Amino acid sequence: MESFVLAGGCFWCLDAVYRTLRGVHDVVSGYTGGTTPHPSYEQVCTGATGHAEVVRVEFDPDAIPREVILDVFFTLHDPRQLNRQGADVGAQYRSAMFFDGDAQRELFEQARDRASEWWEGEIVTTIEPLGEFFPAEEYHQDFFAKNPGQGYCLAVALPKVNKIRRSYAEYVVA
Repeated sequence: MESFVLAGGCFWCLDAVYRTLRGVHDVVSGYTGGTTPHPSYEQVCTGATGHAEVVRVEFDPDAIPREVILDVFFTLHDPRQLNRQGADVGAQYRSAMFFDGDAQRELFEQARDRASEWWEGEIVTTIEPLGEFFPAEEYHQDFFAKNPGQGYCLAVALPKVNKIRRSYAEYVVA
């Protein structure tokens, strides 16, 4: 198993998308990239902790290529928006990839380069060393499945899930 820690706006969307993919064994919503130890959701939402909302995606690279995991990341959010995704504004919603070692950093750089070929405009996704990862509160885990009728899930997460289901159909769990 391998894991990537990725930030692309609200972690509910990333969590929902990655849970649909074959070869993904676990997705944990959490926080990293900041200075406050063991931050709460409320603290992260203020933007004062420096943390990003992230997901840690644990996957089997024999079942789903690393490049697909990363291309999905660049497909499901807009990597040209600095410190925001749509109406979610603040550094906690930044586009970032948190690497664990040089090999991962290189994979992330290659993915960002690939994405720049299909996105018009400058990609602002940062590639940062992975610091301490703090799992988010339990109610954030698998939020989309637990709250399918919630307004944000219907308006924001569901269209992203459907986009990935169409674009990466061969990797979607039946």
